[in-house]
Amino acid sequence: MTASEPTIVATSGGHRLGDRTRVTFHSLVHHAVELSGVDGRRPKVMYVGTAVGDSEHMTARMSEAARVAGFDLTPLALFPMPNIEDIGSAVLEQDVVWVMGGSVANLLAVWRVHGLDRVFRRAWRSGIVLSGVSAGSICWFQGGTTDSFGPRLRPVTDALAYLPYGNGVHYDSDAGRRPLIHDLVADGTLPETHCTDDGVGLVYHGTRLVEAVTELPGRGAYIVRREGDTATEERVEPRLLPDPPRG
Repeated sequence: MTASEPTIVATSGGHRLGDRTRVTFHSLVHHAVELSGVDGRRPKVMYVGTAVGDSEHMTARMSEAARVAGFDLTPLALFPMPNIEDIGSAVLEQDVVWVMGGSVANLLAVWRVHGLDRVFRRAWRSGIVLSGVSAGSICWFQGGTTDSFGPRLRPVTDALAYLPYGNGVHYDSDAGRRPLIHDLVADGTLPETHCTDDGVGLVYHGTRLVEAVTELPGRGAYIVRREGDTATEERVEPRLLPDPPRG
């Protein structure tokens, strides 16, 4: 079972502390699974941790989160070599791909070496829901702002561009993100840019933004557009998702 049309869920959230585990999947991950249309069996979720260097402790935490949520998790690791022989076939067996945050610049470089840019585009067109947090959100757009190169935020403009927009993550929790997004949109470095506060996700069917959703009340999404030599910002009020059971 796959989504009825190409679907991306781009977020600044998806995880929270569990009662008995370090991490559980929050509402945004569950919403990505719901959008996949899976029914009558355990959802298949591929976890991609490239942006944190395939950290083993993070993969273990995601595996625990999947167990609690009732998902079958397939970790895709690329260090020191791919852990799956036929990555393309493995991806196409999934319902959802969930990409962890970290270094989006390193993620993009490593994915391209292994042909993941083409594999994920094929999966997206096949109806497998592509989703992720932070770097795992920016990667699907033309670019955004990143601390991949050091503590000073810099633009990245060579992301996968499945979506023809820029992307701003952690819009409310990192004070440097909003002004830099405005500057980059105003000078044309980034196109129209879609931004999320922590806990907020954006749902796209094809390349069309259809909804903003949130797992935390009071948070927002934003569209930043260029007007002349300045940028304007429009707030998009997200729909509050139901809270999943804690694990």
